Amino acid sequence: MSASSTISIDLRIEDARWEALGDIEALSARALEAASKRTGEAGEVAILLTNDAEMRALNKQWRGIDKATDVLSFPSDGPEIAPQIPGEPRHLGDIAIGHETAMQDSQTMNRPFDGHFAHLLIHGFLHLVGYDHIEPEDAKVMEPLEADILAQLGWPDPYATGPYAGERG
Repeated sequence: MSASSTISIDLRIEDARWEALGDIEALSARALEAASKRTGEAGEVAILLTNDAEMRALNKQWRGIDKATDVLSFPSDGPEIAPQIPGEPRHLGDIAIGHETAMQDSQTMNRPFDGHFAHLLIHGFLHLVGYDHIEPEDAKVMEPLEADILAQLGWPDPYATGPYAGERG
């Protein structure tokens, strides 16, 4: 993590189809830096880019839901459980993204895949730092924040049109 950087990324690509995005590390860093700067949260994020079979297994193991999903977030236990090592970035948690579901969703929403990928990373990051959207009041905070961060990156509001439209009570 450089002096000007607020995010360190540990990127693991387990499905070669992700390579179609080009410089995945740069795209990931750009999205997560924007989210980090907007929230004031800094540290390390581990990213797993995988496939729907792995996402289904993770979803079943950790959430008890036996189906693939686009993104899963696993917040770190925090410094009170695992103290930060001096000079090392605080581990915020892990984000896993499944290729097939993410690609299908981007096509369904008629969104460029790189923009949708950025949205999934930002969404996952916000979960890592404590945001949620299950309750309507929480969604009224998290979803506009996602849209604001995406706008800073030049991407449209994912909640303005498409399947997410109108979700912001």
